[in-house]
Amino acid sequence: MRVLMIGDIIGKPGRQTLAQLLPGLRRELSLDLVTANAENTAGGFGLTLKTARSLLDSGVDVMTSGNHIWDKKDIIPHFDDLPLLRPANYYGAPGRGWLMHGTVMVLNLQGRVFMPPIDCPFREADARLREAQQHLGAPPKFVIVDFHAEATSEKQGLGWYLDGRVSAVVGTHTHVATADTRILPNGTAYVSDLGMTGPLNSVIGTQLEPVLERFRTGLPQRFEPASGPCILNSVLIDIDDHTGQAVNITRIDRRLD
Repeated sequence: MRVLMIGDIIGKPGRQTLAQLLPGLRRELSLDLVTANAENTAGGFGLTLKTARSLLDSGVDVMTSGNHIWDKKDIIPHFDDLPLLRPANYYGAPGRGWLMHGTVMVLNLQGRVFMPPIDCPFREADARLREAQQHLGAPPKFVIVDFHAEATSEKQGLGWYLDGRVSAVVGTHTHVATADTRILPNGTAYVSDLGMTGPLNSVIGTQLEPVLERFRTGLPQRFEPASGPCILNSVLIDIDDHTGQAVNITRIDRRLD
């Protein structure tokens, strides 16, 4: 099985980049499943029904998210109508934290270090894996996890905690791609952050001037996605069809001028 997991998509530039690059990547890489973090697709903050449909039309199979999923309220009534996840450790919130896409369980979790207060992602991972086993009548063979978190230490911790129990743990949220792709000893693919799909000449996808002014003065600024050349950051994960263990993880980074 071949899975492509795409980093946070930033506003219109990110959506346009995805639309131009993903169909070709699906053909080139013979992909079975594509996930993308969708929480920043609407003007850089949140998700709308229109922007969600644009990702699906581009070839995304499952949309994951994080703390910004709540920024556009009009998406909330459509959570259950779309292949869309919110972090599972938001207890009592609308939507769902995991789903089955064919034989693959996709699980979305959010970290707690330097993040808004939320329930424990480690305990939540255990609970959702038990829930999936009860639902299926057997442990899911293929499990991929989008861990939306700030601290690399917390991301690494969850990777080691789930090593051998899931096929992959990938980090999102920082919008900065990391170079630590590896297969952990018990067969789980890992990377601390996928990166982003959005403007290259930016600060994590945002126009430079307001961000620099905020850093210089501490005063509130209006942040908008930047323009210009864009980057698509992702990882390609090959999973053994018989064991559910990852056998390879490779960065797939493409630039669009």
